[in-house]
Amino acid sequence: MKSLTKNIIIAVAVFLVIAGVFSLLNTPESRESISLSELIKEIKTKQIKSLIIAKDNVEVDLLNGQKKQTFKEEGVSLTETLVDLGVTPEELTAVGLEVKSLAGLDFVVGTLLPILLPFLLIAGFFFFTFRSAQNVNRRAISFGNTRLSDKPDKTKSSERQRITFKDVAGSREAKEELSEIVEFLRNPQKFTRLGARIPHGVLLFGPPGVGKTMLAKAVSGEANVPFFHISASEFVELFVGVGASRVRDLFNKAKKVSPSIVFIDEIDAIGRQRGAGLGGSHDEREQTLNQILVELDGFESDENTIVIAATNRPDVLDPALLRPGRFDRRVILTLPDIKERAEILKSHSRNKPLLKAVDLREIAQRTPGFSGADLANVLNEAAILAARMGLKAIDRKQALSAIEKVLLGPERKSHLLSQREKKITAYHEAGHAVIAHILPYSDPVHKISIISRGQVAGYTLKLPIEDRRLHSKKEFLDDLCVLLAGFLTEKKIFKDLTTGASNDLREATRLVRSLVTEYGMSKRLGPVTFGEKEEMIFLSRTLSEQHNYSEKTAAVIDDEINHFISRAVAKTEKLLNQLSPKLKLIAKTLMEKETLEKEEFEKLMA
Repeated sequence: MKSLTKNIIIAVAVFLVIAGVFSLLNTPESRESISLSELIKEIKTKQIKSLIIAKDNVEVDLLNGQKKQTFKEEGVSLTETLVDLGVTPEELTAVGLEVKSLAGLDFVVGTLLPILLPFLLIAGFFFFTFRSAQNVNRRAISFGNTRLSDKPDKTKSSERQRITFKDVAGSREAKEELSEIVEFLRNPQKFTRLGARIPHGVLLFGPPGVGKTMLAKAVSGEANVPFFHISASEFVELFVGVGASRVRDLFNKAKKVSPSIVFIDEIDAIGRQRGAGLGGSHDEREQTLNQILVELDGFESDENTIVIAATNRPDVLDPALLRPGRFDRRVILTLPDIKERAEILKSHSRNKPLLKAVDLREIAQRTPGFSGADLANVLNEAAILAARMGLKAIDRKQALSAIEKVLLGPERKSHLLSQREKKITAYHEAGHAVIAHILPYSDPVHKISIISRGQVAGYTLKLPIEDRRLHSKKEFLDDLCVLLAGFLTEKKIFKDLTTGASNDLREATRLVRSLVTEYGMSKRLGPVTFGEKEEMIFLSRTLSEQHNYSEKTAAVIDDEINHFISRAVAKTEKLLNQLSPKLKLIAKTLMEKETLEKEEFEKLMA
């Protein structure tokens, strides 16, 4: 409908333009009108210089320079008309008589165009209408095609933008694993000579932001082969069969330019386990998955097309995807350690001016658990803060402030605490910091602040000295004491409780429950895990958790949780009583300065 309206508007516009040109060309020169009787009078008095006849129009030029015009009767010559009105042949001979014929452009504009114009407009209208209908039909036919180019980009700009393993910081083991794929693509005969089968499916899985997409592009850049990138959600459409059709089209395009790489991002959108029930069964999605399985099986031995898929939910994928012969090569990407974080920060700081005071190793130490995307965001926030302050380079202060902004949110300078709230917050955070400092298995305190950020009124930033993959029971028990310290400090100093400790209590309860039911660290219950989560996901929520234990065991679990918390409360209260002078000193200093860095805090504690 929109296309038809557009064609009508174009046709009307063309018509108006042609009509305007025709009117402009066909408009005669402006002259004063004269009647035939006056013309005869001027002829008899010999005042006529010349008469120019153009069809029915007669242009009259007088000897005194005046230019006039008149019209003769259609189909009758001017001489016959003048003779009939009494003009003698001698008088006509004295007048310069000229007949102007229509030729060239005047003939086309004056004679042919008025006849042909309606036909041209009608033909143009039908042409535009039929062309629009053909485009609609063409789009309908290509609805099942993927929106990818058949030919790889070989321009100089694409060479400059090509990503290689050098551009991907960290992920050492993943790059070593994928380097074999690069070698397969570069020199397949090296492996086929020995009877080795080229793996056609590679599954990258890891947390969001660790660089799965960038690694896939780096494989393509290292091997210098075409890279077809598509999201799994693009396969699924409203119409049945479109997803399977797009899968076929995608693989056909990739095979035409083999060797090549097909990268399917977020494959869990279509690769979930079939027949999983609520939230997992969808006919169109399952048809698309079946077509992917068929295409992976249909590769010939001489077809060097590698399918790389990425997901952060490998637990929900259909087992048929993971069997040998399909996605049989699995590459696990983990969150970077401190050395890899420093490399990633160095990579992202190439185009950002940093002062010498900025130590990337220090930033890496303060960002455990950050992914590559998080680290890029930290440096970007630091650059924004420096630009906002009118600086020409990023300083240490902006870099450390950016970490806190990413972790907790921006400073809420407009959120002013009352004097009492400020005092409560200062003692609360001092309690966390003092207990964390004194306990041997707790992480060291790097910063304490009572400036509001995000949803918190204050915070104590404690970070590990080194990255840890394993955590001991002693660490958990010390962390439990630190979590309860703020709550117990408020109770000790103010003889009252506030809502500020609600998040700490929630985390403490979750930690103790995991200690008892998941990690087998309860002496009373022994090395047993309790509860199995059902992996039925609906609207991003786990619907249920199966209790594979009796009501009696549930009561014992509750008793153990209370036992752990009671012991932690007793231990923390004892320490707070012993460290009361330090607690008051830290709180008083916080109320004055609002922020304490690691060095100043440790000096006060010493």
